[in-house]
Parts: sequence; C-alpha cells; structure tokens
Amino acid sequence: MIQDILPHRLHNEFIPGKIADPGDSVFVFDGNNCLVKIDDGRFILPTAANLGAGEYTYLFALDDQDLYRAAPPVVKAPEGFEFMSIHDIRRRGTGPRELMFALFTAYHLDKWYKESVYCGRCGSKCNNSSTERARICPVCSNVIYPRINPAVIVGVMNKDRILVTKYANRANVPYYALVAGFTEIGEALEETVVREVYEEVGLKVKNIRYYKSQPWGRAGDLLAGFFCEVDGDDTIRMDDKELKVAIWASRDEIELQPDDYSLTNEMMTVFKTSSQCSDSVSREAT
Repeated sequence: MIQDILPHRLHNEFIPGKIADPGDSVFVFDGNNCLVKIDDGRFILPTAANLGAGEYTYLFALDDQDLYRAAPPVVKAPEGFEFMSIHDIRRRGTGPRELMFALFTAYHLDKWYKESVYCGRCGSKCNNSSTERARICPVCSNVIYPRINPAVIVGVMNKDRILVTKYANRANVPYYALVAGFTEIGEALEETVVREVYEEVGLKVKNIRYYKSQPWGRAGDLLAGFFCEVDGDDTIRMDDKELKVAIWASRDEIELQPDDYSLTNEMMTVFKTSSQCSDSVSREAT
C-alpha cells in the first residue's frame, strides 16, 4: 500500500518555528494540481531556492528531508516545472513510492490549511498554533485540527466469489473497486459496513472481520478494510446513482488495479491469490 515505505519513514511530528532552507523541497498546490518536474519516471518537487521568497509552512520530514508547503499564490513556476494533477502523477507510474505517500499526505494538509483560514464559529481569521498542528481563532479561541474522515472498504465474499464494483461518477477509472463509504455520526465501523453494503448493492452480510487500515490523503480519509460474507440471498440490487457495475467475480475474473498503492487493491489481491481467503484474512489481521 502507499504507506508501506520501509526502510523510509514519514516523520509527521509537529515542529514549531522551522524555517525552510534553500535546498528544502516544497509542495505547491493549485486545487488538485501539484507543481512538479518529471525526470526519468520520477517526479521532483521544487526547492525553496527554485521558488524564491515566499511563505513556507513546515509539514513533515521524509527520512531526513524536511518538506514544506508554499502558501498561495506562486506567481510563476520555475523553469522545467509544471502543475500536474495528483491523479495523473499517480497514474503515470511516477515515483518513488515514499514521495508519492508524502504527496498525498501533503495534499491532505494543504486542503486543511486552505479551508481553515477563517473560524467556522465567528468568522474571524485564524492563526497557526505555536504548540501543535492546529488553527486558533484569536477572537473566540476556537481550535481547529486537521480533519480526518473515517471510511470503510468492504470485501463481500460469496464462497469462491467476491463483489467488485465500478463507481457511476468515475468514467475515467476503468478498473474494479470494492464497496466503500464514509462512517456517519454515531456509527461504529462495523455498522458502516452493514449499511454501505445494503445501500449500494442491497445485500445483507455476516461474519464481519477487520483486515487493515490506510491513510488516504486524497479525500482526507482513514480507511478501514473489512472482509465479510453475504448473508442469505445473493441477488445484487445495485444503486445506479452510486455504481455503474456491481458483480460477483471469481478469482480468475478479478482485474487488479494498475498499481499496488491502495487498500482496495491489496484486499482484492488477497482474495485472488488465496483459495482459503477466510483463513488468509484471519492470519493477516493478527
């Protein structure tokens, strides 16, 4: 998965007062686009020296490399750099993996900084906290932390088949996924599994078992993966507003995603490559 970057490590500790050195790499985002240069199948970030004078906020370190965020606007891109969609950066197979994970995490934080400029309680302009990663309203003392959205990925098994789907609103994504959805207020993750499966494909499930989790900065998610089994009638009743495809697929019929970054793809791989998926899932989870 995208966060599996050993022996590299992402150090996400908050360190106040850090100032960017000229050689430090900087994330510059414009919506879903990031300023990068592609060189020999790798994407490269600009440095503070490339960008010149500006406001740089320390995000985290990748191994011993400090990484910063440039506050908008960046008037002119340095020579050789261009804004590229983070989707395209991923789909082009650029790397390395550890920097791709940093990219998605930085995007998560960049959105939070942009969306927390003003206090949601009184409308005043917020300041950065000097003691933790938070925004503080100087008028009403409201404290705003980075938002993390819990969500589930569900592998629904039916003997030697698993339920695979394609989203209705993602015409440019040709490969299969699993049932997924966000956790609602007052809902346990296992209850999200039951509700999302029933809402999207009209199936009841049983024997819900936790598999693994994954941070996914693209949507600010913390994804929790579960396997379960269909309970009773296995007739799919697809919600065509959410999905355009929902089918039972055998191991041979499963088409994996083009990279191994996602929890969804790993779960489909586990099912596809194990004839005893239930036992395999139990061993992985422990």
